[in-house]
Amino acid sequence: MSPLDHSSTSPRPSTGGSQPSRKLLDLPLPPETRALLAAAPSVTVAGSHEELIALAVRDAREGNHEVDYDVPGVGRVVEANVCRTRNGISANYIDPYMRRRDPDCMVIGDDRPTDKTTYVERFGTSFDPVREETFAWLKTQPLAIFAFYAGLPSPATQALVIAPDNAGFFALGLALLQGIVPVEELPDDFQPKAIIYVAPPFRHTHFEGRQVVVHNRREGLHEVFSYNLYPGPSAKKGVYGVLLNIGEEERWVTMHCATVQVVTPYENKVVISHEGASGGGKSEMLEYAHRRPDGTLLIGRNLETGEKRKFTLPKGCDLRPVTDDMALCHPSLEKGNGKLTLIDAEEAWFVRCNHIDRYGTDPHIEALTVHPPEPLLFLNIEGRPGATTLIWEHIEDAPGEPCPNPRVVIPRKIIPDVVNGAVDVDVRSMGVRTPPCSAARPTYGIVGLFHLLPPALAWLWRLVAPRGHANPSIVETAGMTSEGVGSYWPFATGRMVDHANLLLNQIIETPEVRYVLIPNQHIGIWEVGFMPQWIAREYFARRGGARFAANRMRPSRCSLLGYTPGSIMMEGSTIGNWFFEVEHQPEVGPAAYDQGAAILTDFFHRELKAFLGPDLLPTGQRIIECCLQGGSPDDYQRLLDLPFLEPDER
Repeated sequence: MSPLDHSSTSPRPSTGGSQPSRKLLDLPLPPETRALLAAAPSVTVAGSHEELIALAVRDAREGNHEVDYDVPGVGRVVEANVCRTRNGISANYIDPYMRRRDPDCMVIGDDRPTDKTTYVERFGTSFDPVREETFAWLKTQPLAIFAFYAGLPSPATQALVIAPDNAGFFALGLALLQGIVPVEELPDDFQPKAIIYVAPPFRHTHFEGRQVVVHNRREGLHEVFSYNLYPGPSAKKGVYGVLLNIGEEERWVTMHCATVQVVTPYENKVVISHEGASGGGKSEMLEYAHRRPDGTLLIGRNLETGEKRKFTLPKGCDLRPVTDDMALCHPSLEKGNGKLTLIDAEEAWFVRCNHIDRYGTDPHIEALTVHPPEPLLFLNIEGRPGATTLIWEHIEDAPGEPCPNPRVVIPRKIIPDVVNGAVDVDVRSMGVRTPPCSAARPTYGIVGLFHLLPPALAWLWRLVAPRGHANPSIVETAGMTSEGVGSYWPFATGRMVDHANLLLNQIIETPEVRYVLIPNQHIGIWEVGFMPQWIAREYFARRGGARFAANRMRPSRCSLLGYTPGSIMMEGSTIGNWFFEVEHQPEVGPAAYDQGAAILTDFFHRELKAFLGPDLLPTGQRIIECCLQGGSPDDYQRLLDLPFLEPDER
């Protein structure tokens, strides 16, 4: 790590020397970037995680580092407390609002095509003056800078981050998530195509305390201005926006999914990619099923009667994680076998652990985070200098109210059995958070343990991407809302219809993939947590995928739910129709189910109408019109003549 002091004629002494730093600073950077780096009191050029760990607590007093700024008209504002613990860096935000992503944080600062809110629309003025003010403020700050690749290394993904050096924990989070290029390894032709600028005080001086991240797409350069220090909207999703913009221009997708290679006790392998909005169970798809003390799985608990249903699974499948949240689906990876091929777009995983509220809930991740082979970054979790940070000790937003979004950033290279390289996907599942449903309180919580979706219907679910019930990852939700096309729409900068077309073509071009829908939290009146996807994962793996004979499936009562098996048997145990056909639950019944189906149908109709227009592919037009006209699962299947159901079983 080489701090350059521009107030003197020579660099401040450092163990790294000045030559590597000069290499980065002498690259062909944009004029504004060169100017602010030249004017800043000092510039710390980092080339490793270890250097950023040291920077994160460099100014600690009695073990605690306060990330603070002088805000005009307000005074000193402490944004976060940071400390070094035995197992990593612990960072906690003072303002509970800053502990999760604001779903409305993104605005577009340029005038290129977009369906997102522009800076002018939201704030009534051009972004250009604030951009210049940001550069002016950065010129007054001791800065930190490092290089990384957004996604996979290539000339198109070369990037930089420039932040105040007292926000080392934020820089560390980005470096863990996307990697960091050692300065001495920078290619001579390194020319950033994306730059993230971090200016936390502007949250108070310009944006009334709100999280705001401005994407400014210039010719040959994607600028991201992060006006907050929670890494979700910028260090993670900001980079995701850069990748989506590249894919939009080059006609490919970065999926929002967790992917796992499931290996059965008989050594059969099935790859499942689980998509969905925040809270839809992506990270949980990589977890082993949570067992009770007696080794059984708790399918669910009846909220009215208190009855519990258990399931015996003598031996579960082995899990080999592939992706946690972002998956590159670049055309160069395809093998021509009809399957979707993807590769991880991240170097570390941003793991939410709100469901781990006591020791022993998930022994695998607990052991990994308590005794990691290298330091981790903990957010919204109690941390003490020199002590061990425990992921089940969540900070409280208010007395007795634990933060719903505790996170730990785990480098993928230390995750056991992680798969490196690209994989072929057999099953794409979509997760949706569902509320309890009963005759007294009908809701859209009518989704069974899993449903098989025709490809056309699977596309519609990816357009509406329900954010669902009690989302823990974002600031607020109200009823059933949409995360937007692909469930990655909050991070995209362009037009919805372009992404709708990309996703439809992706489905058409991968005919060997099967599609399923899986709920979490509730199935009717039963509280189930994430057990449906854990059971479905085990079941699909044992079957060799989600391939079902036509006479084994029947249409769901709600046509948007495709087909249901009605019941399943696995390892000698049966899960009956209460968990597949919610209308049969005595506490729900057909009338309440139909009211829930109406809620779901109205939601689909409302969201899908926004995609209709001349730029939507004709096939997409027909699929949406089928939905608006109340089409059946068979109607959806006929619209895309792709393999779906197998020949009848005798």
